[in-house]
Amino acid sequence: MSRSIDCQTPVLLDTNAIIEAHRIGAWRALAGGLRIETVEECVTETQTGFQRRRLDQMIVASDLRASLADVHDVGSREHAELAVRIEEIALDRGEEALWSHALNRQGDWLLCGPDRASLRCGIRLGFRERIVSLETLLKGVGHRPKIILKNHYREKWLEKTLVEFVLADRSSDL
Repeated sequence: MSRSIDCQTPVLLDTNAIIEAHRIGAWRALAGGLRIETVEECVTETQTGFQRRRLDQMIVASDLRASLADVHDVGSREHAELAVRIEEIALDRGEEALWSHALNRQGDWLLCGPDRASLRCGIRLGFRERIVSLETLLKGVGHRPKIILKNHYREKWLEKTLVEFVLADRSSDL
């Protein structure tokens, strides 16, 4: 189910979503139409793995920073607060920093990160309604990419996966 996206609502993007938006040639539309934010760890992660990317998929850190509405630093206190709340969920460094930052945000915000551990974390923290697919964001800015999104960036995959995790969490509470 597609949702309406307010272009003023901050959208936190994880590394994978940033890389996918670049891969399909949608970054300019996304960053130009939405208030895209991330954390330092995710910017750093976009700079790793270049040896496995094609030349057209390279992300220049300075260009990325210039196109983002904000890049947040996350301190050890925020990391510790998250760790206490999601003990058994193993996140990578960027996802951990992004959720650590999100946990302490005020006001409206959305988060786009398709990793299954990240989704479980969002549900555990009570933020299911703030999780959004890259496909939804692209529809929100009216961008129709010529290159097809990978499945785990699509609305249907996200909704199905979130329902699976919610049901799994409920059954473990019984």
